[in-house]
Amino acid sequence: MRCAPIRRFCIGGWGSSMTEKTYVLEDQIGFKLRLANQRHLELFNARLAEVTPMQFSAMVRLGEHGVLSQNHLGRLVAMDAATTKGVVDRLRTKGFVDTRPSETDRRRFDVTLTAEGQAYVAAALPVARQISAATTRNLTAREAAQLAALLDKM
Repeated sequence: MRCAPIRRFCIGGWGSSMTEKTYVLEDQIGFKLRLANQRHLELFNARLAEVTPMQFSAMVRLGEHGVLSQNHLGRLVAMDAATTKGVVDRLRTKGFVDTRPSETDRRRFDVTLTAEGQAYVAAALPVARQISAATTRNLTAREAAQLAALLDKM
């Protein structure tokens, strides 16, 4: 029996004996996660096109906390410093956030939502809930909860 080169990679290369373990791309967790993320991003971009998911995450955290240092904001949404700076800069250009030097540490910048940013987040949160529901629409409520718990565990 031989591996089909389009679908399976056998240890030893294409066309090796199937007696050895095969690598089926479609069975790999990273591949499945990428496809699920890709579908979620399609839904997000179709419904909240004004911002990226990372920008939206930053705005939600600012809505929860009020004023945050740029570094702390990045940690709260799992972004490195360079990415956080780019996200904040783009949100500032859109008029959704303001930045100012920290009153306690002039090396830091504090970030806050503008009134426009607050209004955007308030209007976008119900849409974000719909996006999450659409992402998991083929799952039961229990399966969606299990998936979220398993992803948290990872």
